Amino acid sequence: MRNRWAPALILLLVALAIRAWDFGNPVIKVDEQYYLLGGDLMLRGAVPFIDIWDRKPLGLFVLFAGIRMLPGNGILAYQLLATACAWATALVIGRAAKAIGANDRGALAAGAAYLLGISLVGGGGGQAPVFYNLLMAAAGLLTLRLPAKAAAGRTGAIVVSGIGACLLAGIAIQLKYTPMFEGAFFGVAHIWFFRRAGGSWAKLVPAAAIWALMGLAPTLAAIGWYLAKGPTAFDAFWFANFASITLRRGYPAGQLAMRLLGIAGQLSPLLIATALTWRARARGGVASETMVVGYAWLGSALVGFFAIGTFFDHYALPLVAPLAILAAPTLGRSIRMLALAIAVPVVILVVERVVNRNDSKGAYQVARIVEANSGGECPYVFIGDTITYHLAHACVPTPYAFPNMLAYATEQGATGIDEAGEVRRILAGRPPVIVTSDRRLSVWNPGSLHAVKAILARDYRPVFTTPRNKWHTIVYLRNDRPFRS
Repeated sequence: MRNRWAPALILLLVALAIRAWDFGNPVIKVDEQYYLLGGDLMLRGAVPFIDIWDRKPLGLFVLFAGIRMLPGNGILAYQLLATACAWATALVIGRAAKAIGANDRGALAAGAAYLLGISLVGGGGGQAPVFYNLLMAAAGLLTLRLPAKAAAGRTGAIVVSGIGACLLAGIAIQLKYTPMFEGAFFGVAHIWFFRRAGGSWAKLVPAAAIWALMGLAPTLAAIGWYLAKGPTAFDAFWFANFASITLRRGYPAGQLAMRLLGIAGQLSPLLIATALTWRARARGGVASETMVVGYAWLGSALVGFFAIGTFFDHYALPLVAPLAILAAPTLGRSIRMLALAIAVPVVILVVERVVNRNDSKGAYQVARIVEANSGGECPYVFIGDTITYHLAHACVPTPYAFPNMLAYATEQGATGIDEAGEVRRILAGRPPVIVTSDRRLSVWNPGSLHAVKAILARDYRPVFTTPRNKWHTIVYLRNDRPFRS
């Protein structure tokens, strides 16, 4: 019994050792701040894509709305849930690693490598893939078991497996749309192995229809909810979820190349181990087929990664699970590769912890000052942390509260509104406090930036500054208002 639970306990300790440092930190990543804000606003009656705008699916805001129903302000709650999901995903990865032939050491190493890997590429908090990777890993495990089921002629088991895998993928798609590529692969794999098991076309057609329905059901439910609210609500939903991404501008090629190189460098031990596993794979039989399924899964995850094309580090999070699984056989038989796969991310994470400051204290200070000086009116975070609205118990002056949408040229023309015009509308309401930054970027929306700079110079004064990453967050107070410390 002790040996049975030892790997789970070890992985739990690894997860806590990596992530507990940031428990309570409200500014781990900008995205999860916005999800929490959106979930909180939902509980107060806001409708996503109308009252709070983003491109993420409805399910992600529902998840964070559920988190906000837990005790506290939601920050520690989402971080604990994310840690639990990361740990559970590592356990599933260990099971999947054994399915492709890894020994016990390799399976445990794969789970630890996953926990380290996601922290390297922006998954140390509550990014969407930290939650849905658990669903995709479970669906992937079901898919990896198909060759053995097909060899045994277990068509009924394959049908049940397909229902589970496609439903899991469907739920994940409502947390972010890129899992649709992996979900499509899981469905195709079940069709292929159903036929390999001797299943007839007459049975396959209804089975495949059920699998497709399972994959689509959560998104169809979201569509139905907005249809029930009327054409205006549905149009807003459709534009935000499916149309706006095609209007988004790209980033400079050099910037994209550097991001891609950074991701490849951080995940290089897993990439090398995965390549070595392929070289040493068995030829022929169920074991070989299972391995091929694993690499095909990785390929489908890569399609989702390249489909977005912006190469922010957290877009690589869905790659870490299949990479860790495929690296496991190599990690189990090579001490050198095991040491490399563990040592490289540990060193990087330790260096980051030492070099990068913890901005948690400053974020709470900003929120307290914004709350004390807003006087029941809506402040405006032009560039800064959207968690400020939540921590300051403040109203939000615009549905486009995620700063990039109104402040970055990459979003210009992609939100369905005149972004600079929306900034001017907010400023015309004379917000009591404006939060901005001295950060210098090449992708500012010039109209938005000009409007903010002009009004700050005329009607506002800086009252508080705090370090934030490599720049500073600055709080401006309207000149006619006395400063409240």
